[in-house]
Amino acid sequence: MSKELLKRITIDSNICHGKPVIRRLRYPVESMLELMASGMSVDELLADYPDLEKEDFLACLEYAAKTLQVKSIYKFAS
Repeated sequence: MSKELLKRITIDSNICHGKPVIRRLRYPVESMLELMASGMSVDELLADYPDLEKEDFLACLEYAAKTLQVKSIYKFAS
């Protein structure tokens, strides 16, 4: 199922400066993840964004998980 979910995430240099978005709809994955991290439920998000579907939010989570599957993570200087 993850491959199907990941098809919902698109990257196009002409949309949102090339940031990953949901189905070319100009909803950045980053923004949706921030809303979920703030405590909003998928049901609340669906009410606020009626043109999105539950699978779109699952795709955001899957995308985030896949981007963290790297060999090493380095701390940036703060």
